[in-house]
Amino acid sequence: MATYHGNVTSMAQSARDTAAAPVIRTIGFAELGRALRRGWEDFKAVPTHAIILCVIYPVLGLVLARAVLGYSVIPLLFPLAAGFALIGPFAALGLYEMSRCRERRQPATAWDALEVVRSPSFGAMLGLGVLLLALFVTWVATAQAIYIAAFGYAGATGFSDFATRVLTTPQGWWLIVVGCGVGFLFAFVALCVSVVSFPLMLDRHAGAGDAMVTSLRAVARNPVPMAAWGLIVAVLLVAGTLPFFLGLAVVIPLLGHATWHLYRETIEPELNPQPLPPRAHRERKPAADFPVNLFPWRHKDGA
Repeated sequence: MATYHGNVTSMAQSARDTAAAPVIRTIGFAELGRALRRGWEDFKAVPTHAIILCVIYPVLGLVLARAVLGYSVIPLLFPLAAGFALIGPFAALGLYEMSRCRERRQPATAWDALEVVRSPSFGAMLGLGVLLLALFVTWVATAQAIYIAAFGYAGATGFSDFATRVLTTPQGWWLIVVGCGVGFLFAFVALCVSVVSFPLMLDRHAGAGDAMVTSLRAVARNPVPMAAWGLIVAVLLVAGTLPFFLGLAVVIPLLGHATWHLYRETIEPELNPQPLPPRAHRERKPAADFPVNLFPWRHKDGA
């Protein structure tokens, strides 16, 4: 009887877990476009806050490239840009929270972005973030090894020299093919385990394992739209690096906000969501509005 009751209890628990599993929607390209539009609206509503959060990432990219190569950042500009796609889902945690605030018609500020550290699932987010960071470091090291295999340890003297090497020599063509192929594998792994993981952990306090499984299910359910999303992310990140990584100050918050809305498009809402605790009221300071009030498109009710 004890075995019987134990089996019944186990089956009941399994049924509850299955019932509580997030429901994955079938999405298309229209949902991707809607997520990007809503992400852009969020960025326009709180541009300065987003830039304050994200301007460190272009600087970090340059510093990391210098530390890795020591003599030149040029050969790893593209790998670093692509690498932001690996750590971006974790780096954008504050942006998800800002989008969630605007979704609930609440003020969205940098203070609200920092609320993620108080989330019950922040430890799980941090664990998955460390995993993505390890993936990023491995990718940068792999990209450097591929470049050395193609051209040796001699660094490029400038952009024109680097472009000539890559675009007009057999070694450069080999570098492009192998580098893009290996980079695709890294990006595919990151996409599969994180496309909705962090928003899910923030929204429903899911564990890292459950969140990664849900992301895998979302990719399996929508392989073509998710592949298109990965391509959109890669193209925008590369475009953001062109003016010396400064464009990432716009691209990263845009993609961060859009990822939250992609999560909303992909995952069915909870039937009985738990009420959120009230936010502590913070007095607004006039200085905090500068220079955000220089943006004419800013929505005053969403700031």
